[in-house]
Amino acid sequence: MIGTTSDLRVGAVVKYEGELYVVLEVEHRTPGNKPGFYQVKMRHLTTGRLLENKFLSGTPIEFARLERRPHQYLYRDGEAFVFMDLESYEQLPIDERTVGESARFLAEGQTADLVFYEDHVVMVELPPHVNLRVIRTEPAVRGNTVTTALKPAVLETGATVQVPLFIDEGDIVRIDTRTGEYVERVKEA
Repeated sequence: MIGTTSDLRVGAVVKYEGELYVVLEVEHRTPGNKPGFYQVKMRHLTTGRLLENKFLSGTPIEFARLERRPHQYLYRDGEAFVFMDLESYEQLPIDERTVGESARFLAEGQTADLVFYEDHVVMVELPPHVNLRVIRTEPAVRGNTVTTALKPAVLETGATVQVPLFIDEGDIVRIDTRTGEYVERVKEA
């Protein structure tokens, strides 16, 4: 799908020099008597490499058409993460590089969106928040539970996050997958 620089938005996926990039920042600049341009900061979808580029106003840009489909994460098999399509029950191994940072908060049985470009998975998108169990942390000290101090906690996925002092082993916490930060403690149902 072809557009122009005026169609660039944060979150758009563009095809630049044969590779897919997600747009992180867009700023239109008009320096004095020179032609206007767009300063664009992009991240490569598979390698995560950052790229900054200038595009003259009106330059044609190729936008990628992506398809998101929900899949359930089943298990890890060596360097592959195995997902199951929720409609066809087909199992799909995804390599570690494609899963990327999402692996930090990916627990077995969890649902995630696989992002396809021309029938190839290019990215794994987790929901904005996930609930994970704390498997290791220092015990809370009586009297320190009201402060805003933080301590490290290891989650069931192996990721380490900073949590308030009142969090104990076995607690379930909600984590923001975009920032990797603690949001709140979740009561078990």
